[in-house]
Amino acid sequence: MKRIAVLASGRGSNFQAVIDAITVGKIPATCEALITDNPGAYAIERARKAGIPARVIDYRSFPTREAYERSLLAAMQEVDADLYVLAGYMRILGMDLVRAFAGKMVNIHPALLPSFTGLHAQRQAILHGVKVAGCTVHFVDENLDCGPIILQYCVPVLDDDDEDTLADRILEREHECYPEAIRLFCEDRLDVIGRRVRILP
Repeated sequence: MKRIAVLASGRGSNFQAVIDAITVGKIPATCEALITDNPGAYAIERARKAGIPARVIDYRSFPTREAYERSLLAAMQEVDADLYVLAGYMRILGMDLVRAFAGKMVNIHPALLPSFTGLHAQRQAILHGVKVAGCTVHFVDENLDCGPIILQYCVPVLDDDDEDTLADRILEREHECYPEAIRLFCEDRLDVIGRRVRILP
């Protein structure tokens, strides 16, 4: 059984999808901790209900980003997870953190990378006029939304979509895609060769 930890900043709906998948045995892992930078995050309540320890490292209580990241690094090392799952974690991680957990940290992004990186990906998709959007689970590396891609799920863009309706439909697919990618990691079925991730039988 792998040990995972989740980093989240907000409502934690992807966190809940992971909890549910673990509960029903889809993901062969235990969730050892939630780590959040936001003391008001609803993800904390989700952790409480699931009996998962929650660690709040309030970004606003640190004098510098570097001080915050030192505390975050210490907390992550203390958990000593096999995989760190970014689930709506709204901070860009520094190089030291990324390198410390290379190959052990994943993120989900509401676009078909490498298109529409950064914030408001759904708005970018609408403004660009694409016919297909979706979500991407990828390993975290030193560049924003740029690590090796594990899985991508597609969502059609409808003629009457706006940013919010598209975001809602992408989120539904995120709740399927993220647990599946985590399951593959926990089953040791991801073979990373450069930028390519091969899914083993």
